[in-house]
Amino acid sequence: MARPFNFSAGPAVLPLEVLEQAAAEMLDWHGSGVSVMEMSHRGRDFMSICEQAERDLRELLAVPTSFRILFMQGGGLGQNAIVPMNLIGRLASHTADFVLTGSWSIKSQAEARRYGQAHVAAQLDGERPVSLPPPSTWRISTSPSYVHLCSNETIDGIEFQEVPDLRALGCDAPLVIDCSSHIASRAIDWRRVGLAYAGAQKNIGPAGLTLVIVRDDLLGHALPICPSVFDYRTVASQNSMFNTPPTYAIYIAGLTFQWLRRQTEAGLNGLAAIEARNIAKAKLLYECIDNSSLYRNDVHPDCRSRMNVPFFLANESLTELFLLQAREAGLLQLKGHKSVGGLRASLYNAMPIDGVHALVRHMQAFEATHA
Repeated sequence: MARPFNFSAGPAVLPLEVLEQAAAEMLDWHGSGVSVMEMSHRGRDFMSICEQAERDLRELLAVPTSFRILFMQGGGLGQNAIVPMNLIGRLASHTADFVLTGSWSIKSQAEARRYGQAHVAAQLDGERPVSLPPPSTWRISTSPSYVHLCSNETIDGIEFQEVPDLRALGCDAPLVIDCSSHIASRAIDWRRVGLAYAGAQKNIGPAGLTLVIVRDDLLGHALPICPSVFDYRTVASQNSMFNTPPTYAIYIAGLTFQWLRRQTEAGLNGLAAIEARNIAKAKLLYECIDNSSLYRNDVHPDCRSRMNVPFFLANESLTELFLLQAREAGLLQLKGHKSVGGLRASLYNAMPIDGVHALVRHMQAFEATHA
């Protein structure tokens, strides 16, 4: 049967090839006689799965050898506490700087206040953020242990199109990025980043796995209160096996990394190919919105998210009817986040462009009837 198009913000759509391979291997992984879910995390079979997943991710994202890749748990919200417990004590100031650009970065700053000073370096005015504060306007504190930003705000649909260069601002603190909702959708300039973290459930795999990519020199600074299971140095020294990791989620993520490496688009391969495809998908949907009198997206074009596209109806009383008819057309999970309302389409890597075409056709047909 034909599958519907799932625009969920997370847990989100996975590549069909990945689901089919996981289904084929569910009862017997490569002749082992058991499912991956039944394997010992320290056994030879699972260790090979985990090591391959790490190698593929490192190659896919061009992660330098000076960074460690950690497979952890707790999601992005968990890292809101784990990051400061590991980094805020690097310097005597016990201060971290935050760039507040939407719902998730606000949560990060609020949580960090438990562990030190959480200084606001920049923030946006208004209830619904529609732009990004230029780095030249940031008010970075004298000696922050790190500077934190959310590079793609899932709820608000705002994305940094390039990672800011703190050195150009006269700051030598490491930059920490929450890239949960656009990890593996575009390249990361590791010269500008000290630590990147991401929940896997938006663009990589099932809920339960959290990726942390951390520069070596940032290990070993954990506060005394930091639980050993969340100490980056401990996790790194044990190759993410200090405690039982989310084994099946790592396996699915590994299959997704392999799928990403196989992608081709207009002569491009791997991450470059998937980025080109993501640009095309986002362009298609934003053009539909911008050329409409019924739909609107308020985010400034230079910082619109490629992954998460919130939009609103001029007549908001039509929203439920739009969603009902979308479901009937096989277009799922288009309801906006409960905190902002409206509609939202998440265009993650696994969303085919055919799904975006189907959504645009539905939007145009709905407008023809209800404009």
